[in-house]
Amino acid sequence: MKSDQPNRPLRLAAIGCGGRTRTYFELAAKMPQFYQVVAAADPLPERLKLARELSGNPDFLAFASDAELLARPKLADIMIIGTQDQYHVEPCLAAMEMGYDILLEKPVAPNLRDVLAIEKRASELGRRVLVCHVLRYTPFYSKVHEIIASGVLGEIITLNASEGVDPWHQAHSFVRGHWAVVEKSTPMILAKSCHDLDIISWLMDRPCAKISSHGNLSHFTAAHAPEGAPPRCTDGCPVSGTCPYDAHHYLGRHRQGVQYVHENPLAGDAEILGWLRRSPWGRCVYRCDNTAVDHQVVAMEFDDGATATFTMTAFDSGRNIEIMGAKGVLRGGDGLRRQSGSDIALTDHATGSETRYRVAVEDGGYGGHGGGDGGIVRALHGEMTCGEAAAMRSSIQRSVQSHLMAFAAETARLEGSTIRLDDF
Repeated sequence: MKSDQPNRPLRLAAIGCGGRTRTYFELAAKMPQFYQVVAAADPLPERLKLARELSGNPDFLAFASDAELLARPKLADIMIIGTQDQYHVEPCLAAMEMGYDILLEKPVAPNLRDVLAIEKRASELGRRVLVCHVLRYTPFYSKVHEIIASGVLGEIITLNASEGVDPWHQAHSFVRGHWAVVEKSTPMILAKSCHDLDIISWLMDRPCAKISSHGNLSHFTAAHAPEGAPPRCTDGCPVSGTCPYDAHHYLGRHRQGVQYVHENPLAGDAEILGWLRRSPWGRCVYRCDNTAVDHQVVAMEFDDGATATFTMTAFDSGRNIEIMGAKGVLRGGDGLRRQSGSDIALTDHATGSETRYRVAVEDGGYGGHGGGDGGIVRALHGEMTCGEAAAMRSSIQRSVQSHLMAFAAETARLEGSTIRLDDF
């Protein structure tokens, strides 16, 4: 959608009004010079009500389904696809056929065939599809990319990256939550860590040639349940109050997580407690039906012989990165920030001198995204109105590579093999 009026506000609509869409609506509504939030579809009236309030638009249109929204003449310039992973493809393709450009929540689709189908149809129709790889829009990774591009590190030989998902977040989303059962959603390496593989692909800036992976579900199993623990935390667990995964924490320090999964994002204590007695989020984390891994490592070789590793673990918090180049080493992330107050440390091989950087993060969006939610919303207008579609920082064309890496990594983990991506 290269606009004939690149400075006019773009109209935004959405299919699915979960936490991600509501975040984008809230941020966009604060930028009226760039955006107008006009419509959304969701089967839950409470979510539509909150979306309407966030839009700041008295003429906001609400629909109970994507079919109802898409039956209307084109209402907006950009359609946000904020449904669950397995429901991205059909509304995305239908919206493109209607003439919408797309802001597509990641992962693109639960299988590579559908990822490629969306890329192909976008190209055929001349539509822009921007994938929500929000880490590319953070001040931190933007600075890392800038340092690599400057040449100060020289040729990149090795990159090591890690993501600590956080134990509670693992329990919330990947043990009790929507992504707990891989067979009903998407593998962990895709659902959570396609962010990280995408960043590795972006920073290495060359095709990945071979990939292998190892990992499994080790801790969140019945074998680790406290003695006497019932199926639900609300059923009188003997370690209630001391277990770090006690669901009653949703009434306290983890209350924010409720707004993303409860049918009423503004529910009070009594309503939440009743919900915990019947919903998946009230279950003992050691007595769930989860199949998602709680730790995984990926090893990558690129087409020039450079290598990279990625480690995902439920049992740490934050992201860290090391990049070893022929001229210098870059280290950065949450670990360095906690230890020293610096975000990035750059060491020169020739002199041994060290340069440190602090990277400011603007408020807005989910904290674990390091300002990426605000970053992608601020960038969205320019991405959708200027240049070529494939040149967008996280275009569907660019996202295919990291999705390919994720699907290959999961196949390698299951098979215990090394995958050549050209063959895959």
